[in-house]
Amino acid sequence: MLDIRLLRQDPQGIQQRLSARNPDLAAMVEEVLALDSRRRDAETRRQHLQSERNRISREIGMGKKAGSDTSALEAEVRGINEGIEQIGTEADACDRAQHELLLAIPNLPHEACPIGHSAQDNPVVRQWGEAPVFDFAPKDHTLLGQQLGILDFEAGARITGSAFVVYRGLGARLERALIAFLLDLHSGNHGYTEVNVPHLVRPECLVGTGQLPKFGDQVYHSPTDDLYLIPTAEVPVTNLHREEILDASRLPIRYVGYTPCFRREAGSAGLGTRGLIRMHQFDKVELVKITDAESSMKELETLTGHAETVLQQLGLHYRVIELCSGDLGFGSTKTYDIEVWAPGQGAFLEVSSCSNFGDYQARRMGLRYKDGEGKNRFCHTLNGSGTALARLYVALLETYQQADGSVLLPAVLEPYLGRRLISPSS
Repeated sequence: MLDIRLLRQDPQGIQQRLSARNPDLAAMVEEVLALDSRRRDAETRRQHLQSERNRISREIGMGKKAGSDTSALEAEVRGINEGIEQIGTEADACDRAQHELLLAIPNLPHEACPIGHSAQDNPVVRQWGEAPVFDFAPKDHTLLGQQLGILDFEAGARITGSAFVVYRGLGARLERALIAFLLDLHSGNHGYTEVNVPHLVRPECLVGTGQLPKFGDQVYHSPTDDLYLIPTAEVPVTNLHREEILDASRLPIRYVGYTPCFRREAGSAGLGTRGLIRMHQFDKVELVKITDAESSMKELETLTGHAETVLQQLGLHYRVIELCSGDLGFGSTKTYDIEVWAPGQGAFLEVSSCSNFGDYQARRMGLRYKDGEGKNRFCHTLNGSGTALARLYVALLETYQQADGSVLLPAVLEPYLGRRLISPSS
């Protein structure tokens, strides 16, 4: 959530930066400021009436001591009380409307964020490795998985519906191996503390990280309990310190956690959405950082590098792109997407989105730290997939497929899977 003081101090500057996302957002700023003006005016009128009521109350007290008739003054106080109540209702309504609008306004793009309208304007920052070259026609993961007996989309659809899958045999073991590999890498080599968090959260946690109210139609909700299935581990992990004031000496805090993720949106059928590429339920290992204001951009670069290390150790060709202003996620001020090459798709697939949210999320969840001068400041929060398992799974199968239909996985996974080769007979 944006700081209302920023909107008051520099409305045109804020409108200009938000317009780099979407020109329509400028009108929302004007609406917030109009509500803010009405609310502050109501507060001024309420304070004036309260002062007048106090003055008359003193007169009533003096009159009663003198034995005078104070009924007219008492009636006047009752009228003032009614006016105060009406103004309070008006001020509260303005405050609620302003708060709801602020929750609906996305974060400001960072000053260094490239300006653009869509994904086509995202610059490529760097690439790593080479796309594999085959002396046979490469298959996509859906065909490979079915022929190897490790992916069963029909069973997933039969049990639940489309965009669900059953991993079988070595397929299930490979998913488990990847989760363990990622957790060990980030906790052992990169200094993150592993956490195991609930997969259901209260609505205020989703408000804190920005999924609600904006994306309420994309999350699964249990109305009876008013709990939500998490769309990503970012939600429970970032909220671990909601409404806390942390000592600056504890920062940065780095967490890594594995969770299944649940999302209603699954895209339209067709190329780019088949198989594991876009699912309603998928596994992810998430990296979360809580930092001070000064170091968050440096921590973003480090976090992105940690996610890249996954693909480097697995020997997968990938590229890093920086999202332009028009393609930024709702709460992000700066984002790098990491896209891995999937030969069977003939395309890059996003496997990690590494974002700095500045104080946007922390302000929504009341997460602060005490700086060196003893002042309470809002933390900066960051997160990134380390990585999303479904698309990593796709890239592994399609990159390491052999001419005979088997898959020879990279050596780094052998300690976790107990083997490298997955073949129809295994």
